[in-house]
Amino acid sequence: MFRLSCVGRHAKRTVSGQSLTEHVGGTRAVAVAATVQQHSGMQAVQVGKFEPIANLLGDLAGDRAIIWTRADRPTRATVEWATTESFGDARTIRGPAALEDSDFTVKVDLAGLPPGERVFYRVVMVDLADHKLASEPVAGSFWMPPAARRDIRFVWSGDTAGQGWGINPEWGGMKIYETMRQVEPAFFIHSGDTIYADGPIAAEQAMPAGGVWKNLTTEAKSKIAETLDEFRGNFAYNLMDENVRRLNAAVPMFAQWDDHEVTNNWYPHEDLAGDPKKADYKVTSVDLLAARAARAFMDYMPVRRHPLDPERLYGAFSYGPSLDIFRIDMRSYRGPNTANDQVEPGPDTAFLGTAQTRWLKEALLASNATWKVIAADMPIGLIVPDGELFENLANGDGPPRGRELEIAGLLRFIRDSGITNVVWLTADVHYTAAHRYDPNRAQFQEFAPFWEFVSGPLNAGTFGPNKLDNTFGPEVVFQKAPLEGQSNLPPSAGLQFFGQVDIDGATEVMTVRLKDLSGATLFTQELEPQRPG
Repeated sequence: MFRLSCVGRHAKRTVSGQSLTEHVGGTRAVAVAATVQQHSGMQAVQVGKFEPIANLLGDLAGDRAIIWTRADRPTRATVEWATTESFGDARTIRGPAALEDSDFTVKVDLAGLPPGERVFYRVVMVDLADHKLASEPVAGSFWMPPAARRDIRFVWSGDTAGQGWGINPEWGGMKIYETMRQVEPAFFIHSGDTIYADGPIAAEQAMPAGGVWKNLTTEAKSKIAETLDEFRGNFAYNLMDENVRRLNAAVPMFAQWDDHEVTNNWYPHEDLAGDPKKADYKVTSVDLLAARAARAFMDYMPVRRHPLDPERLYGAFSYGPSLDIFRIDMRSYRGPNTANDQVEPGPDTAFLGTAQTRWLKEALLASNATWKVIAADMPIGLIVPDGELFENLANGDGPPRGRELEIAGLLRFIRDSGITNVVWLTADVHYTAAHRYDPNRAQFQEFAPFWEFVSGPLNAGTFGPNKLDNTFGPEVVFQKAPLEGQSNLPPSAGLQFFGQVDIDGATEVMTVRLKDLSGATLFTQELEPQRPG
């Protein structure tokens, strides 16, 4: 099994109590200082005089990878990467400056990384006001996508710090992030609701079964997010958790967004004025809130900006001949939440939108990978209401209506184009499930059977299960959710979930496991790849 064999190391205190400088040794720290001096032209750099706040990896694509970091002052990033832990073959990249306009965050887009190799990296931030000062180095390693078939393991989930359940140090913080790290995945798909901008976190919250959940709190999380600083503060809050930081430093992420990055159930051009559930909002233009949220998301997530559309999130990523990932955005291009019963397509029935739907069709058609994983931020066949309206595309039993029309066209295209081995992965509904969609059970039958796997939350309230819509013939093969009458269960109830996917390098059989907070496997499904002809 292809797995990471070394944990990324963060500048904060490690489990053993060692700082990074102690952990890598004084000789390594001296080497880092020498490298910074050589490539910056600065003399007598003192490494370790302040600590970077966090480190993230993301958006692996071809020979490229994003390294993200943040400091507490104006700095410039220096990144070393190598294919040996000794850094004997190290290359040094002078990164951009981290300034106030990005909240001191910075991304370095590494290129020329060798396929299939384990890449070791370390990052140092040099103080721009005092060039003699540099940060504690942040070090880690990750695997690049392979050029040939090999074993692949990755994980996915969503929903972080929701419903008032934040970082509880007494309980051990966001434990599921450490559980995921321990399975040593090659990458992690965060399926959205990376923050809860609309969910303040109080110091204490009563638990349904009794007792008190005690949160770390910050000023930014004391109210709903409306300003750019408040949205950024929501992302910064999650990075206070040591479990999150350890995973981020060792496991590249493909990050998505959904509604709670902005506000619950939002859609473009919405006006919150007059909505009694949103009475606390002083900023009522969702377009303004979404623009600020998108800036904060792009500042704080290790995503590669599109050169022509800096807010575009959807894209395709190849992870070798066995796997392509298609990250889609079900939030930014949708029409309004309505009764969702239109019989003809139009602006109100948009879900992915015309341009993204066209891109997804073309990208799927161009893919030569055995498996095509569509990373979605919402399930296809589960009903998610918005009062008396509909938040998701599913709208109740019957033929395609409303937003379902767009997905019906996509599924028909996949079938008619002979595109095989398509699997959907998602989160959003705060429980875990395996759904098999079959045209023989469906009202709309012009598609090939496929699987959808749902898993979450990561650290939020547990809900569900949701009702199925029979339009595309879903069958619940497995689900794990709270008992009837229970909802918004805290993380300590144990019903926090993630999914793990393994692809065998020899047979290309895909094995999907749905797992809980402890790492126990609740359900396993093996999928044989369909071969041409």
